[in-house]
Amino acid sequence: MSDPEPSTPPGWGSLTGPASSRVALVDVNNFYVSSERAFEPSLEGRPLVVLSNNDGCVITRSAEAKVLGIPMGAPWFQIAEQAKDWGLQVRSSNYELYGDMSARVMEVLGRHTTNLEIYSIDEAFLTLNGTHREQHTTGRTIKATVRRNTGLPVCVGIAPTKTLAKLANRWAKGNPHFDGVCHWDLVPQDQRQALLRRLKVTDVWGVGTRNAARLNAIGIDTAWDLAAADPVLIRKRFSVVLMRTVLELQGTPCITSSESTGNEQVLFSRSFANPVNTLDAMRQALSVYAQGAASRLARKNLQGRVLTAFAGTSPFTTGTRSSPSTCIPLQAHTANPLELTRAAHRLLPLIEEGVSYIRAGVIITDLQPVGTQDTLLTLDLDSGANIGRGPGKDTGPLLHEIGQKFGRSAIGLGHAGLKAGSDWTMKRDMLSPHYTTKWADLPVVKAQ
Repeated sequence: MSDPEPSTPPGWGSLTGPASSRVALVDVNNFYVSSERAFEPSLEGRPLVVLSNNDGCVITRSAEAKVLGIPMGAPWFQIAEQAKDWGLQVRSSNYELYGDMSARVMEVLGRHTTNLEIYSIDEAFLTLNGTHREQHTTGRTIKATVRRNTGLPVCVGIAPTKTLAKLANRWAKGNPHFDGVCHWDLVPQDQRQALLRRLKVTDVWGVGTRNAARLNAIGIDTAWDLAAADPVLIRKRFSVVLMRTVLELQGTPCITSSESTGNEQVLFSRSFANPVNTLDAMRQALSVYAQGAASRLARKNLQGRVLTAFAGTSPFTTGTRSSPSTCIPLQAHTANPLELTRAAHRLLPLIEEGVSYIRAGVIITDLQPVGTQDTLLTLDLDSGANIGRGPGKDTGPLLHEIGQKFGRSAIGLGHAGLKAGSDWTMKRDMLSPHYTTKWADLPVVKAQ
């Protein structure tokens, strides 16, 4: 940038006074690992990894596992033989446990704010009121309460904007001085500047590698450089989205809830434990995945207008290769699991009987919040009562609620009514108990 670098980013002078409200980002530390340790304390201090679908590769590592040099994404079969020598503990992904633990964390967070925005399974933004010191005290209370009520450790970053709250949260994780809670405004300005100068521009929330390369080309290499940039010039050369990031770094809140939730699409896809080579098995899989996507839409209070269904064989197969997909525009925005299942089944004519498929999935796009669709179309398509198309618009939330309470396989419509032992379902040989969602797995404490 040709303009001289200001001593501080514009707007920073206003960050030192008392505030009526600030944004807090609460993030569970190493969520999958922490969820496993919450019910199995013997795992504390021991190297632990959690594996991906079908026990394929490492997707989460404890700090102790990182010390062993186990890389993220390491195939399990490559490290399985050494695991015993390392004392490495391994768990399959327990999505039922993680989903329930996430709900428990969010319930606790909701007690401390009137504005809770769930960002991901282990992160949420909160609005905190009061003075900076009061907000910091609330942050410490949140950290202690989540730990006490769920057994999960969290870090809290508090700042004037969501982008700065992300940085404050990162700082709280990496610097023991904060003891897990960092209030951006309470940190001396020279230290904030030093942090931004150390961070690469790619470390800023929302700056992708493509934009980073273009920013580097004009001399913007660090978070500090981006914070000191001219927002108008950034908008002209890049986009309104990146301009908002600059403004957020400068202390001006401008990322709304709908822009920070990442609701561009809902994906429900799995690899099969055993290849699927019949139409009946593929029909069942697509039914399960479409209804799983409907449940996710219900959880996010969203509806979609376009469904893409796909399947694929292994790229390394010596037999027939097939990667069919189909994109189905729906008649209106919907989260109705019946409508989505019917649409997903339109992939079936493209499936070749006898060919071994190893994956399938559905993607829902063109999303919008429930209640913003045209009311006449809603009456026609989602009521069901008028046109005899079965359960209506409340079916998706109902299935989601039942699945949350009794487990995902407790209920399904039509071909998605799972029987135990479907041979294509996900392989999880090192699965921990469903401590919070199955009575049979309820932890038992024995008094000595």
